[in-house]
Amino acid sequence: MKRCPWAEAELHHHYHDTEWGVPSHDDRHLFELILLEGAQAGLSWAAILHRREGYREALDGFDAATIARYDERKLARLLADPRIIRNRLKVQSTVINARAFLAIQAEFGSFDRYLWAFVDGRPVLNHRQTSAEVPTRTPLSDTLSRDLKTRGFKFVGTTICYAYLQATGLVNDHLVSCPRHAACAHLT
Repeated sequence: MKRCPWAEAELHHHYHDTEWGVPSHDDRHLFELILLEGAQAGLSWAAILHRREGYREALDGFDAATIARYDERKLARLLADPRIIRNRLKVQSTVINARAFLAIQAEFGSFDRYLWAFVDGRPVLNHRQTSAEVPTRTPLSDTLSRDLKTRGFKFVGTTICYAYLQATGLVNDHLVSCPRHAACAHLT
């Protein structure tokens, strides 16, 4: 398979082939990815994928309601947990983001409904030929970042938001030469 160039490492294959760019409408999955994208800030995606199961175990299966109730003792345990990135601000942001996520669910009925409204419910289908054409931010990611920040989210800069939009399938940035481009193009 001629995958997108960023997915050359074996660690990336399954993620690229089954998840990245596939439109996601599951709130728990959307929450998981927003936390993981934030944890990636300043690091490689491989570093996060390598720790994904550790994150899943340490963060109670990415259950936002549970994470929103974490106290200082739980945060201290997380900061000592080698299965995750032990950056104090990133660990603290999991609780802040869980609370903001729950507030959006309460306001919109689901995070999915809130998020997909940014693209009118339809994925943005790009037709990029090379990796050099793939931006690190767009007006869409700028808008999403700004809105998430006003709602209290942390680690949601525009570059992180663009990566999140790609990961959750709101934006299809598989190169046209990648078989996943066409496969994801038919999904909503």
